[in-house]
Amino acid sequence: MNVLILGSGGREHALAWKIAQSPVLKKLFIAPGNAGTLQHGYNVDLDTNNFGQIGQFAIDHDISLIVVGPEAPLVAGIHDYFLEKPELGNIAVIGPVRKAAMLEGSKDFAKEFMQRHNIPTGKHRTFTRNEINEAMSYLKEFQAPYVIKADGLAAGKGVLICETFEDAEQELNAMLIEEKFGDASAKVVIEEFLNGIELSVFVLTDGNSYILLPEAKDYKRIGEGDTGLNTGGMGSISPVPFADNDFMKKVEDRIIRPTINGLTKEGISYQGFIFFGLMNVEGNPYLIEYNARMGDPEAESVIPRIKSDILELFQGIANRNLKSSKIEIDPRYSTAIMLVSGGYPEKYEKGKSIKGLENIDESIIFHAGTAYDQEEKIVLTNGGRVLAITSLGKDMKDALEKSYQNADKIKFEKMYYRRDLGSDLEKFQA
Repeated sequence: MNVLILGSGGREHALAWKIAQSPVLKKLFIAPGNAGTLQHGYNVDLDTNNFGQIGQFAIDHDISLIVVGPEAPLVAGIHDYFLEKPELGNIAVIGPVRKAAMLEGSKDFAKEFMQRHNIPTGKHRTFTRNEINEAMSYLKEFQAPYVIKADGLAAGKGVLICETFEDAEQELNAMLIEEKFGDASAKVVIEEFLNGIELSVFVLTDGNSYILLPEAKDYKRIGEGDTGLNTGGMGSISPVPFADNDFMKKVEDRIIRPTINGLTKEGISYQGFIFFGLMNVEGNPYLIEYNARMGDPEAESVIPRIKSDILELFQGIANRNLKSSKIEIDPRYSTAIMLVSGGYPEKYEKGKSIKGLENIDESIIFHAGTAYDQEEKIVLTNGGRVLAITSLGKDMKDALEKSYQNADKIKFEKMYYRRDLGSDLEKFQA
């Protein structure tokens, strides 16, 4: 079959790397892709938000299945577009319809859904511009730190954790009155800060049954010791040592099954990945957020642990018979270290030559923000997060050592990466 992946980051490279291994694949296209995805298929210059253009390409190139990487096309309704067009209706889309994608597209929608289905989450309320005074009063019900979230998509920057009441007031004003995130912060969710340790859990679902994928721990802050600004993710580790059988049973019983059942009960069709952003609070899982797609940088540590043919799993979703599929997981640890541009997540430069890629040994390189210069035949930086170095090892220490040894072999101007990944998990290891 011919397959099209939408997106250009590390998640999409990891998906391309895995899909390319499938014996049922004929041709793989990635739109727009990056320098790394060129190793596995054909990069095509398509706008991921131009559904007409994508639909025409799918017809012209006999595409059987589309895997949607980023959230924006899902929230905008790409799956609905394909279902509504008779000429596109037979093309499978891995990714939920717009109504289901609102689990990520609206924090308010997600919180209300959790409440309706008794899914454990933090105390919360939603406010609009006209309710700024009530919002300020509600803040006083909490102790620092304060969690304020833009309701809509804000390119990963819409969740703020404020250490003082004054900062929280200022940010609330900036979001609701000054429209800091535009339409995304027309509504704002204030919620209780849950004190614990985060992890990400993922399922593939056809809308009725689901398959649990390996869990991961990602690292959002730019600085070591989890300090500094939030980023799209500085790396990830899978499995998570504290997510033992007992903990994961609680996750399935209290969060995953109620979510799948709740979607069915509300008549919301869902085919694709569901990402559960969780907090482990004294051994109990709480749901912080949903994402309607695979995580990034979690994909770069999770996907290498999937031994099964991922295209067969995607076909199970398309044919609504996922329950007859089995998944085989590599028991080894997988660690992904993200190499980023100097200045990220704020202002950074692009177009820096990347050296040392050919020297990598015992690791997989997933390109996140790269471009290939055809004339010079070199790989250049083309984003804030540039490369993920992923390694498999007998334990977390072994995998991390391989990733860090290989990270040291790569060079580009002002390159930076965190050297403390996994340090927060050591206490959970036997």
